[in-house]
Amino acid sequence: MSYWGFPKYVSVAEKKAKAAKKLKELSKKKPDMKPVALKGSALAHTWWGKAWNSNLEQYADYSNRIGRGRSYVRHGAVLDLQIEPGKVIALVQGSDRNPYCVSVKIQTLKKETWQRMKTACEGTLESFQELLAGNFPKALGEIFICKDSGMFPAPIEIKFDCSCPDWADMCKHVAAVLYGVGVRLDEDPKLFFRLRDAGIDELIKQAVAGKVEKLLEKAGRKSGRIIEDKDIASVFGIDIEEQPAIVKNKTAKAVAGRKKSKPAKTSAGRKVSAKKGLQASKRVKKVGKKTV
Repeated sequence: MSYWGFPKYVSVAEKKAKAAKKLKELSKKKPDMKPVALKGSALAHTWWGKAWNSNLEQYADYSNRIGRGRSYVRHGAVLDLQIEPGKVIALVQGSDRNPYCVSVKIQTLKKETWQRMKTACEGTLESFQELLAGNFPKALGEIFICKDSGMFPAPIEIKFDCSCPDWADMCKHVAAVLYGVGVRLDEDPKLFFRLRDAGIDELIKQAVAGKVEKLLEKAGRKSGRIIEDKDIASVFGIDIEEQPAIVKNKTAKAVAGRKKSKPAKTSAGRKVSAKKGLQASKRVKKVGKKTV
């Protein structure tokens, strides 16, 4: 229902309640639904989510339109968002009774771009745990989000469609889904590689391998097969306790001293020695008397 050509005002609370009611209803028929839920008021918290949103907002084609979807994400209107290689399928609750179907197709990463990314990552990551935790060195991050040549998609690589009657190229439902992807990357950075159809395992192996090679070069190893404890600790981020050199030297000297020393005398041996000493003392006294 509308008044004087304008749609009826709907409060934020009503929008949230409507979305929650529809989600509960659909979840009974489709239990594998994955709604987009914010943690707090911010749309993104990690490097991945922020970088995704920043990449979209830096393009003039999107900067004036993508903001239309922020409120939809905050109201919990993205009822379902599934990420597959090269595409995103979502359901967004709008003004209609039933949610709108949104599809976003993103070109998979070009082989030459992926190879450049792997080379850039070689030996740069401190550990693969850092990558999976959602953190990235700043220099590497700049390589990933480099406009038109990085790993994040440009508008020309993105195609989208929505079942709503809005005539705009990017409606607010599509914009909500794009921001929803950023929220999802906050939860699981590996989905970014799934979306671009790039193997995260390849990136991790290359990064760790590069780190090991650099450690071997710095240590001056004769063979690449030998890695000392300190090198392993540096690669995998673990602590290996080492015995101080002073303690080792003292221990070695003590062992050597024990080998050279004579065996300790038994109680029987001590008695024999005492008896011999007493006899020797008596002989000295006798000799002294004769001399006098």
